[in-house]
Parts: sequence; structure tokens; C-alpha cells
Amino acid sequence: MRNATFGTNGPEIGVIGLGCMGMTWAYDVQNRDDENSVRVIRQALDLGVGLIDTADMYGPYTNEEVVGAALAGPYRERAFLATKVGIVPGGEGQMERNGRPEHVRRSIDESLRRLGTDHVDLYQLHRVDPEVPIEETWGAFAEIVAAGKARHVGLSEVTVEEIRRAQSVHPVASVQNELSLWTRDALAEVLPYTEEQGIALLPFSPLGRGFLTGSISSFDELPADDFRRRLPRFQQDALKANLALVAKVREVAERLGTTPAQVALAWVLAQGRYVFPIPGTRTPRYLADNVGAADVVLSPADLAELDGLPAPTGGRY
Repeated sequence: MRNATFGTNGPEIGVIGLGCMGMTWAYDVQNRDDENSVRVIRQALDLGVGLIDTADMYGPYTNEEVVGAALAGPYRERAFLATKVGIVPGGEGQMERNGRPEHVRRSIDESLRRLGTDHVDLYQLHRVDPEVPIEETWGAFAEIVAAGKARHVGLSEVTVEEIRRAQSVHPVASVQNELSLWTRDALAEVLPYTEEQGIALLPFSPLGRGFLTGSISSFDELPADDFRRRLPRFQQDALKANLALVAKVREVAERLGTTPAQVALAWVLAQGRYVFPIPGTRTPRYLADNVGAADVVLSPADLAELDGLPAPTGGRY
């Protein structure tokens, strides 16, 4: 795995991380297999992946336990372990935001217990709470760093203005926003700002929630408990229209002798110096495929072709 510096002040880690959400939440939960997930996380470390990303909300709460089991013993020191706080279960299956300082202080201890460690390498605010000034929330994050419970702290799904406000309190090490060939919002303002500031960008869903791999051709292929069934881009008419994007990615992949997933990830990697995509998977073959994207070199012509892909049909949520 090719390594890069995690922002200007971070360690050298593999440029492709592993998102663990789907191991216990959101995607085909009825076929959850914790033992397999433990093996996949450890395989990722063997392949040079450093960044292992989870959150207390995933499960909720069970994802951190699976990650903790995988990183027990000698595996912990090989991982750049990241988790998040700030989303809590609400009524009727909904999610709510909680950025109150007391919630952040309490949650880090609970996360450390579930993860079986005395610190995380990266603690992230999952979503900004509109009811709590971000300066107050971020002050609690600064306290957690001072206490040695987190080495670095980051934000997720934020604007440049929110990053600036947090920076006025404590340095921001990373920003985790969605970025892929079919979600490019971060390219307008957030990515230029993070590059300028030496902040790592962690694109989540860099494979378009699996769609850009070419493995989904119909709404009916999605498992009954899969949350993508509720997303506009996966509704049948939109999905059919969006298959044209996948066809173009496949054309580039066939020309280069790679896979669509590797092309999609290589495009994300090409967007900046401090970009660390975190594709999720619980399948060993797909993990190896994703890691191989670090070695794929897209020419200027390849990048121009991919940059020219049309916008997808349907919104993100």
C-alpha cells in the first residue's frame, strides 16, 4: 500500500482506509457475520491499510465492539483507529444529533470501552448539532485530546465556515465528507480549503455506496433491509439512468486492465495530496480490489474523461 502523510501534522498511513459501517449496520444486516468482519479488518491491516473507521452510532454501538475485537492484542498498534460521536438513535428509527459537551465527554469513554483501547487515533464529530454552537462542542474535543484519549480530532459532513469556527478553538486534523464520481460537492469549497490548510480529507462512500463498482443493476437486487432502498438514486428509474455512469467507468477500467472500483477510487485519490478514501466492505475479494486502487495511475486523459461524467439522477438522500 502506498502511504501518505495524514495532513501536515499526522502520521504516514496507507492512502486507502476501511469503512466498517456496513459490517453491522445499513447494508444487508440480516447477513451480518462478526467473525468474518474481524478477519476482513485484520486482512486490511496485512494489506497495508492503516485507517480503520467506525462510529458509536453504527449498530448502534455494536460496530465499535466488532472493531475492538479485530484490533485486540498486537493488531491495535498497526491501526490508525477512528471513531465518531454526535448522532444518537431517535424515535421511530430516526437519528438525532447531539453535540452537547457533556455527551461528547461521556461518549469517548464509552467508545474506548467498546473498542478495548485507552485512546483513539482520530475522534470525529459525526454531524454538527444545530442546537449547540460548534465552538462549545469542539471545546470538549480539545479536552479529550488534552486528556490523551484521542491523538487527533476531525469533523464530518461540514462546510468551510464550520471548519473555520472549529479551528478557532482547536486544530482540525481531518474532514470526512462524501466524495465520489457521482457526489462531487466537496470539490467546490471543502477540498480546496482542506488542501490549503493541510487537513486530511476522508471521502466516505467513494464508490457511490457500491453502485460505481457495477455490481448493482436493479433496485430489486438490494436486500430487503438495505437502507439504499430509501435513497433517491437507487429508485428504479433513477438507477437505470445512473447505469450510464457505471458504463463509462467500466470503459476506462477495461482500457486500463483494472476494475471499475479501482478506477473510481483512483479518481478520488487523484483529487488531492491529503485524500484518504474509506470504502467499506466485508468481502475479502473486494477488500483486495479496493487496496489495489492505490497502484492505479490515471492519465490526464483518463481524468478528463471521468471529470466529464454527467451528474447522477436523484439526490443523495
